[in-house]
Amino acid sequence: MAVKKPENMTFEDTLKELDAIVGALETGDLALDTAMKRFERGIALARQGQKTLADAEQRVEILLSQDDDAPLTEFSHDDND
Repeated sequence: MAVKKPENMTFEDTLKELDAIVGALETGDLALDTAMKRFERGIALARQGQKTLADAEQRVEILLSQDDDAPLTEFSHDDND
């Protein structure tokens, strides 16, 4: 299986792989070389995840700042509102 670059992965896939890496590292059963490679991959995934979240936060701030006079209302998924 080819390993995707973190920047080409969805945020959810990034988190899933990062969780798997943390689990593998926590067991302590990996050879040092393998553990280091997984750790490096985990760092790359964590950095990409942080970038994705920062980008999303910036987009939200931009959207909210476009109309300062608009009242904020509670979001509801219910179609009956």
